[in-house]
Amino acid sequence: MAYMLGLFKEEDAESAANATEALEQAGYTNENFDILTGSPFPEGAFGEREPRHKLYVFPFMGALLGLSVAILLTSATQAAYPLIVGGKPIFSLPAMTIIAYEGTMLGAILFTVLGIFFESRLPNLNAGIYDPRITEGYIGITLKVDEDRINSVEQLFQRSGAEDIITQQ
Repeated sequence: MAYMLGLFKEEDAESAANATEALEQAGYTNENFDILTGSPFPEGAFGEREPRHKLYVFPFMGALLGLSVAILLTSATQAAYPLIVGGKPIFSLPAMTIIAYEGTMLGAILFTVLGIFFESRLPNLNAGIYDPRITEGYIGITLKVDEDRINSVEQLFQRSGAEDIITQQ
């Protein structure tokens, strides 16, 4: 397997979009290639797939876990040290609400931060190939290619108008 990077000028964003269409026609799906750019472009401007995230699940799961731990902690503490004060019940719900609220918020916040790292694919130890010219105004299309298809993908990038093609074994 080799990593390939086709660099296109930012002024010629249409050729990068044509390259993604040509890659799809060559049998590569949207999951096989990534678009790298230093400038903001609208989602789907190059024909790539709409990113689907599940970031909203992380705060809910964290909140449920934080609430469960908080209720378990307060009820276990009240059961372990049963102090009867003025005939009041040992398990007091009003005393548990503040800790339950704080545990819920703490769990939601921590899981949101973890979700951001997870959805951003950080740290990406298998990032592939990168060129610093992408931050200087180029658009990069990265692709993981089999050894026998390197020449065909290189020709595809050249026909689409790539300024430079980098291959990393």
